[in-house]
Amino acid sequence: MNKRPAILSIILLAGLLTGAAQAGNDNGEAQKNYRFTKQFYGELIAGKAPAQLAELNLLMTMLPKGGDIHHHYSGALYAETYLDWVAKQGYCVYRVDDIPNHREKFRIDTSRPSATSADCLSADAIRKDNGFYRQLLMRWSDKDFDNHSHEEPAPDQQFFNTFGFFGPASDYSPQDGLKLLKQQAKADNLQYLETMLKGSPAIANPALESQLNALSSDSDAHTIEQALQQYADFIDHDAAAQQAIADYRNKLGNYAAGIDDNDFTLRFQSYTTRNNPPGTVFSNLYTAFAAAHDNKLVVGVNFVGPENGYVAMRDYGLHMRMFRFLRQRFPDVRLDLHAGELTLGMVPPEGLRDHMRAALDVAGAERIGHGIDVTYESEPDQLLEDLKRRNVAVEVCLSSNAFILGVKEQMHPVTVYLRHHVPFVIATDDAGVSRSNISAEYLLFASRYRPSYDTLKQVVYNSIRYSFLSAEDKKVQVKRLDARFEKFEADVAKLARK
Repeated sequence: MNKRPAILSIILLAGLLTGAAQAGNDNGEAQKNYRFTKQFYGELIAGKAPAQLAELNLLMTMLPKGGDIHHHYSGALYAETYLDWVAKQGYCVYRVDDIPNHREKFRIDTSRPSATSADCLSADAIRKDNGFYRQLLMRWSDKDFDNHSHEEPAPDQQFFNTFGFFGPASDYSPQDGLKLLKQQAKADNLQYLETMLKGSPAIANPALESQLNALSSDSDAHTIEQALQQYADFIDHDAAAQQAIADYRNKLGNYAAGIDDNDFTLRFQSYTTRNNPPGTVFSNLYTAFAAAHDNKLVVGVNFVGPENGYVAMRDYGLHMRMFRFLRQRFPDVRLDLHAGELTLGMVPPEGLRDHMRAALDVAGAERIGHGIDVTYESEPDQLLEDLKRRNVAVEVCLSSNAFILGVKEQMHPVTVYLRHHVPFVIATDDAGVSRSNISAEYLLFASRYRPSYDTLKQVVYNSIRYSFLSAEDKKVQVKRLDARFEKFEADVAKLARK
């Protein structure tokens, strides 16, 4: 009788039992670390006194963040980086206002002067002039705004104006910019970034543009549909338009080349701005949808710009119909909309009643950026129920909401989303402009609203669950996040025992 198979079976069984016991021990240790972390975090936010911010900041820095899925590339880079890029491109920055020559202090001159002049300073000259350097950082970002508010424009104007100042330098090297953002993301314990880098191209057709520009939000549905159909058919069959879409897709692919690795994943949203004439908006939106169609890298479409702008408010209903039309034409394209980035006083009360509702019901948004006006909308209770039932996540950007809208602390509707179980994520919006990062956003969330540890953890996982990644990519990201939390909780358990 050959005893070798029996012996091998015994050895194999012993190995399996040992492995199972080890897995059980590992799982038991992981559960213990989880309990220590939960208790330690709870102690830091407990009671009516202010949260223990220094230690809470330590935890939020260490915390795995999952993804940042409301993120603008140009607003994410710090002003210091843009000044470096001014130097690399040989540009200068105006030192004083010169109204007759249409020159504004702190604006970039891209004519590449050979040396610093009396009225236009090189980057090196700016760095040597500490006073001007500090003023430039204040103009190119929100730095020190609260200390100098009497000298500054309105907060929302200050925020959106910054893009016009550093904008000419921002195209220097998207590859370098993405590498910097990846480096920062990894330092912040982020593993996924869904960013808006470049807006989609416009396809000009003056006759069709004029036809669309004559429409309004009150135009009848048939007239709108007919005008959109004609423009869409033109773009579909125009060789130059199709080449522009292909070039745009290829350009984004080249920018992203080599960025993904085993610890970090990058995806793009295409977008256009909402404050252009209707013909331009639709042209841009069509190419955005076309670029995202059947594209693993460009995972969705968005809409940017001040929502309280005159054109944005006037054409909001028309814009939502454009989105509905394009969603029907490109059903595979995911839609994330800035909606409800408004508050009382910024616009008349009637302007607060239906932006989120229209984004949800008319456009078919799968995620909503900001969602600040939710408590002012018509039938807000039903809106909250619909967001929950349809599983539409809200992107909460605490720093920019506080700065642009003045909505913070207990007035921020994140408290409403928490109470009514509407899914949401924490995001940065424009970290460079806000002089913030994702860890600081989580610190604000944890210290102001004191969510339980389980809720905090769920919000982190939401950033992957509600991303526009494919189902398979989400599985990979969730597995990575599981491992990151296991390590985080083991590290925090060591802190808790000290």
